[in-house]
Parts: sequence; structure tokens; C-alpha cells
Amino acid sequence: MICAVNKVKKILGSNVIFEAVSFEIKDRQRIGIVGRNGSGKTTILKMLAGVEQADEGEIFIKKGAGIGYLEQIPFYEEGVTVRDVLMEAFLELQKIEEEMKKLESLMAENGTTHDQMTKWLDTYGKLQEKFASSGGYEMESELMKVAAGLNIISLLDHDFCKLSGGEITKVCLGRLLLSMPDLLLLDEPTNHLDIQAVEWLETFLREYRGAVAVVSHDRYFLDLVVTHIIDIEDGEITVYLGNYSYFTEEKEKRLLAEFEAYKEQQNKIKKLKQAIKRLKEWANRANPPNEGLHRRARNMERALERMEKLKRPNIDPQKIQLSFELRERSGTDVIMLEGVGKAYDNRVLFEDVSLHVRFRERVAIVGENGSGKSTLFRMITGEVNPDRGTVKVGSNLRIGYVTQHLMDARDRQRTVLEVFRDQVPVTEGEARSILARFLFYGFSVFKKVEQLSGGERMRLRLAQLMHQDINLLLLDEPTNHLDIESREVLEEALEQFSGTIVCISHDRYFLNRCFPVTYWLDNRSLTRYEGNYDEAKNKRISNIKEN
Repeated sequence: MICAVNKVKKILGSNVIFEAVSFEIKDRQRIGIVGRNGSGKTTILKMLAGVEQADEGEIFIKKGAGIGYLEQIPFYEEGVTVRDVLMEAFLELQKIEEEMKKLESLMAENGTTHDQMTKWLDTYGKLQEKFASSGGYEMESELMKVAAGLNIISLLDHDFCKLSGGEITKVCLGRLLLSMPDLLLLDEPTNHLDIQAVEWLETFLREYRGAVAVVSHDRYFLDLVVTHIIDIEDGEITVYLGNYSYFTEEKEKRLLAEFEAYKEQQNKIKKLKQAIKRLKEWANRANPPNEGLHRRARNMERALERMEKLKRPNIDPQKIQLSFELRERSGTDVIMLEGVGKAYDNRVLFEDVSLHVRFRERVAIVGENGSGKSTLFRMITGEVNPDRGTVKVGSNLRIGYVTQHLMDARDRQRTVLEVFRDQVPVTEGEARSILARFLFYGFSVFKKVEQLSGGERMRLRLAQLMHQDINLLLLDEPTNHLDIESREVLEEALEQFSGTIVCISHDRYFLNRCFPVTYWLDNRSLTRYEGNYDEAKNKRISNIKEN
């Protein structure tokens, strides 16, 4: 056993996040932690890492066990390269290597006595054995394997402090993976990775020699990686032995069984109350009152009080209410790109690419980070001009665009209500009613946008889009920051939308469910495949083998 959580309670502000929570993590287990945004998933990771303390209960960590957690971005002086940062994972090995080099220098000097040389050779042999058994001679190959998997080889000689936020996160994840702790704690590790890097990470974690606890909303990732699911709901934890698909089926079965047991008990309670009432009525009608019947009624009341009441299962939790309406359709040809090329700072993103999207098509664009997917969207909206080729959009087009950044910088100090009414001209009462359907209740509509979580910002943007006259949706990573339930609501809404949708995403579950046409941007070219992500990937692999 790596760690044990025993009857832990955690309070944030005035809210009890969870109480009396208990579970264990054993060696080589891969635990997926799921639940709604705000349910306390990240808080559990922080408590396991020792970053936060429990208000009640205890957390036991195996003596000597190493815990790895990526919480905040470390500060480095200018001149520290990405390779330097990754090599920090091997600090102990580097210290042994330095000791070995010192001994090599001493042994190379003239005038060393036989006894001294024997002593140094003995020490050197022990250091070398420890260095080899701990993987010292594989440091460089391990570093390159992780760098290749996360697609950061090109960054190895770059200044760490000059990287983008997403690049920094990938480098820090790489350093954490290389350190190989006994318990690896990962919070949404797929958020800043493209699909190829996510698939590499899945293989890495399946083969990982320690234990893993991961918070993720990526259902495809959870299915392929985890062996157990910890579900957090209403401050309580339930452990399921299996992957995400098993968890969803088993949870539904348990909920239905619990609801049947609850209904059965409620019927029993109702009948008992009716029987007690009848006994009392019969007892009071008698002349004199029948004490025996009163006694039987009191005994039944005591039995009812002693009965352990079952809590009503929450079989229909509140979800965002999302439905896109099409008031006026666009022309048949919606987007037409022909022979388009684009370069930035002498770096060619793509050249001679073509894209044709027709009315009501559902099209996904996939590819590595930095390949130019978002640039294609900005060309469609007219924000960016191509260096060559033509970009045409169809007639009567009304575009709803969800970017990864969600809100403009100028909106950060404004309230949810103000930002919503900027895009949707309705009264304050109507706006508050609409926002409530997106889980913004009461005074939460007066929160500043900068105080919102990523999931809350996405819900606000979707609320705006739903109440605008749109017939083309451009979605750039729309499921980022959404919990699983909100992703499912979004998927259902997109299936019912009768307009056109073009989407950039690395959420493979979402891609497979919603997009039967896939464009793959790779090696500066764009290839169309009839089929969802899995089908497109298989066709690409077949084409590569044939060629």
C-alpha cells in the first residue's frame, strides 16, 4: 500500500467539500478521480501531495515513498534551458556521477599509495553499481524518450523562461514523469497535449512501475489508462474496480438498485404510519380507551424511529440546459479554402491546403499543437489573411466562434451578467433566468469574469451562443475545462443542432461521437477522411503501411 486516506474531512471557506472520506492506493494501481467541477478532485490530490492539510481524519503515506505532483510552475533564471529543467529529475544520479568523476580525477593523479588507491577503487565500484542499477547510463535515452513523446525535442535548447504557458506545462510534466515517483499525481494532464502526445502518455502510464492517481475529464484516456475509479458526488466517495466505461454502467446499476430500495422503504414507512394511525383511532374509540392498542402503536413508532432511513439517490442531478436553435439556414457551400498557404516568422504552417465544408456537415480538424489548426479558423472568420490561395465563405452565414481563450481581456473586470447581456440583448430578469439554466444562480451572476474557472467561462460562452442567431459553429477545444456531465450535454446539443459545425479538439470520445468527417493537418498538408477520429486514424495507418 502506498497511501491510505482515513475518514478525512475538508472545509473550504464555509463549505464542507467532503467528510468521512476513506480509500487506499496500492502499488501499480492507476486511479481515475472523477466528479463535477468543484467537487474536490484537485483538493484530494493536494492533500495526498501534502500541499493542503485535512481538517479532520488522517492520511498515511508509506515510509520513504516519493510523491510527485505538478502544482505550480517553478521559477528559473534566464539561461536555464529546457534540457536543464528535465535533467533535474535525475539530481540524485547526477550527484553520484559527480562523485565518480572526482574519484576518477584522484585516481589519475601520480603518487597515490596502494592502500589509498584500493580504498578509492572500492568506493568507486559501489558508486558505479548504484549508478548503473538506478538507471544512470540511461538518463539521456529516457530524457529523449519523454521529450519525443511530449513533442518537446525542438525545445530542449530553448530558454525555459521564454516558453509559452502550454509549453511550460509540458516540460514540467516531462520532468515529473522522468523523476518516477512511487505515487504520481496528475491533474488534467491531457489539457495541454495534442492527441499524439496523449496517446504516448497513455502507453507510458499503463507501463508505469509506480502508482498513479489522475484527475481527468477525458473519458477515452480514462478508459485506456485507469484500473480503478474514485467517484466524488455530494461530498461522498465511491470506489469502482474498473475503467471509466465499467464505472458508468456500474454506477447506473447501483443508482437504480438504490432507488428501488429507497422506494420500497418509503412504501414500508407509509404503511407503518397508516397502521399506527389506525391503531390509535381504534384505541381511542374503545370505552375505556384500549391501552393494549396504544402500546402496540407506541412500539411501532419506536421501530419506525430506530429504522435507518435511506437517503433518496440523486438520479437526476442538475445539468446545464443547452440547445442551439437554427432560425435561418446558410447556403449549401459554407466554407471553401483552395490552395491556401500560411507562414509566420519564416516558419511554414501549411501550404496548398484545401477545405470544403457543406451545409449541416460535422467536420473535425485534428493535428499536432502548433500545426496551424486555429490559424485556419481565424482565416475563416477573416481575422487572418492567407499568404496564398483563396478563402471563401458561403452566403447568409452567421458564425458562432468559441476560442480557447473564451473571453476578451477587456471583459475580465466585468460581471457575468454584463458580459452575457453584451452579446444577448435581453432584460436583466430574462438574462438571470437564462444564466440559471447554465448553473449561474443568485449572486453568482455578479461575479467578475476573472474570478470564473475555465469551466464556468465555457458555460458563459455557450450561454451567449445559444441565444444568438447562428448557423455555423466554429469550436476550438470546446470541451476543455468542462466536466464530464457538461461534455455530455454539449454533445447532445450539437447532435440536435441543424446547422454546420467545424471543430478543433483532442477529446477523442467527443470526436468519435459527434464528427463523421475528419480533416488531418500534418506535414503542412490537410487530408480529408470520411469517418470519425478512430476511423481516420486507422485509414492513415493503412496508407502509411501501403506507401
